[in-house]
Amino acid sequence: MITVESALETILKEIKPLDVESTGILSSLGRVLGEDIKASRPNPPWDNSAMDGYALKAEDLERASDAAPVSLNVIYDLPAGQVPKGPVKNGEAVRIMTGAPVPDGATAVVMVERTERGPGGTVLIKAAARTGENIRRAGEDFNAGETVIKSGALIRPAEVSMLATVGAPFVFVHKRPRVAVLSTGDELCDIQEVPPQGKISNSNGYALSALVAAVGAEPIWLGVARDTKESLREKLEIAMKADCIISSGGVSVGDYDFVKDVLKELGSEMIFWKVAMKPGKPLAFGVIGGKPAFGLPGNPISSMVAFEQFVKPALLKMAGRKAVFSQTFSALLTKDIKIKPGRMNFIRAELKMEEAGFEATPLDGQGSGVISTMVRANSFIIVPKDSSGFKAGETVKVQPFDPSILLREKAWY
Repeated sequence: MITVESALETILKEIKPLDVESTGILSSLGRVLGEDIKASRPNPPWDNSAMDGYALKAEDLERASDAAPVSLNVIYDLPAGQVPKGPVKNGEAVRIMTGAPVPDGATAVVMVERTERGPGGTVLIKAAARTGENIRRAGEDFNAGETVIKSGALIRPAEVSMLATVGAPFVFVHKRPRVAVLSTGDELCDIQEVPPQGKISNSNGYALSALVAAVGAEPIWLGVARDTKESLREKLEIAMKADCIISSGGVSVGDYDFVKDVLKELGSEMIFWKVAMKPGKPLAFGVIGGKPAFGLPGNPISSMVAFEQFVKPALLKMAGRKAVFSQTFSALLTKDIKIKPGRMNFIRAELKMEEAGFEATPLDGQGSGVISTMVRANSFIIVPKDSSGFKAGETVKVQPFDPSILLREKAWY
């Protein structure tokens, strides 16, 4: 058996990012940018008002105050989307809306809250103003020719906003990995059936497809291969058309565990097939026709743990992501953990964020087939392979399934 660390390093060495394709910016969210984005124009494109108020010359307000307001003639109104009708001279003001271009001659904008309409088309300004106050300068955000998003960036809503701002309706992004998902075993039946004696529902196929989709890849569900080399070969030949292959079951040492053998027959270079971890020891990895192929365990929890630790980072790298490793936290253990050393353990746990910090509680029912524990868990406690466990009150490393679990019910302020 190889270690978890060695297995992950070996896998990622074999993974290459997929090519790029063009997509509309509304379809780019969550994708990885495959080109540098350069601005073709400055932002803002011209000086504009940061407030609703009055554009004027700051020098006219040197002595303005609540007690001694300065009266200026309002020469016109300037809504956003309109262009100035003329320059501003001493003793004049333009009633301006947020975002409207600043007229020539104006050196400041006074917010409307510091003003009062006066008689006969005048305005009373009740505060002095600094030159440049409440004016957004042209190019303040970025200038034409600047790189505003670098290749390799994950496209979030902020990046979508930037793409729209620079006028980029289409961008090149790394392709989504197309992942063939295959379950194996004569014992599997459709989830709409009531399993007869000796059969179980095919939960792995659906769980793995969901995990693939959650990573942002595209699952291709191939159904079930029966426990014959012929059935398995037929399914795997179809799976080779995808970018990545995931099968579950058939990678142990039973008489009907054919996945490793058939992968070899199809030309796969089998790199390893046992990892020193629990759950998830019988895990095969190879490369077939240049495509990574994962043979995950048949037990539901084992396959989900193996996916999280190995398949997820591989798919993220294929999609062009630079950051592919799950975040971990230090947490205070609330209950003892006792295990047999020799394999890295992934203990299903409930992670909570308390006032004093994170607390992790290992859940009862850690068997590889206990799906209810996985439903109740939101994280793994990671126990190193040489450890025999931890005592309550010790600090442990925790890997959350999703960082959003750390959102709190109460406000942070």
